[in-house]
This record gives sequence, structure tokens and C-alpha cells, in this order.
Amino acid sequence: MTQTFHTQLADADSTVALGAALARACTQSTTCYLHGDLGAGKTTFCRGFVQAMGHTGNVKSPTYTLVEPYQLPPWQVYHFDLYRLADPEELEFMGIRDYFNEQALCLIEWPEKGQGWLPHADLDITLQYDGEQRTVALTANTEVGVSVINRLEWDD
Repeated sequence: MTQTFHTQLADADSTVALGAALARACTQSTTCYLHGDLGAGKTTFCRGFVQAMGHTGNVKSPTYTLVEPYQLPPWQVYHFDLYRLADPEELEFMGIRDYFNEQALCLIEWPEKGQGWLPHADLDITLQYDGEQRTVALTANTEVGVSVINRLEWDD
């Protein structure tokens, strides 16, 4: 059932644009894991996603708070950054299960830090350096993920 989409991202603007395109393709509750080294563009991608959902302010990395919620009717968008998570069990104490519901779109940076406490990803998004550019691979792991990739409109 897996399906993969690959593309090159010339710059930060392209990364924001792909995040926005993905947001427009999400028509049901979706969980996305974002993978990549520091500085690979995960938060930049999330900024495009959150702004495309209607948020007009800054989109900052929730490195210290672990999650930044955005109430963007009809959705609740949750941007997680688990980079500084010391113990995955901390997610249980913050009520992690409550974030994953039918109105939620969840973007999770550094998901490996929460292994065992997070639901499976509908999409794995991997950003990598390629010289001055980035490459991105979107891998669908569920039928929801496949439907998102099939709706993705991207011709950059």
C-alpha cells in the first residue's frame, strides 16, 4: 500500500510551497512524521503547512514546548518537535493521545524520540540536503496517506 512522491526543493520558498500544497491535500485527519537532519527544512515545511491552513502569525519550532497548537477551523493543527524530549514516557504525561482525533492534523518532527508512544504515520516526510538544494520524499503508509499524495498538486 505504500506510495512515494519525490521532488527537489530549490530553496526555503519551495519548501514552504510544498508544505502548503500538502496542507491543501489533507482532507481528513492525518499524521505526518518529518525526518531530516538539523536545518534540513522540517520547520520551514511546517510553516507552509500551517499558514496554508489559515494561520497568519509566526510559525515557530516548538522545541522547548514540544507542541504548538493551532485552532484553524475545521482543523486542529498540532506541530510537535520532539528533538529535546528526554524520555518518550513524557508524552504520556502531556496527554499525547488526546492530540490525535478526527479533527487533528499532526506534524511531528523527530518522531523517533517518541517511539512507542505515537500513532503510526499516515505520511513519512524525509527532507535531505542535496548541495544547496533539498530533496524531499513523501511516503504514504496508510490509505489516508495514499489519498493525500494522490490529491497533492505540485509542479514546482
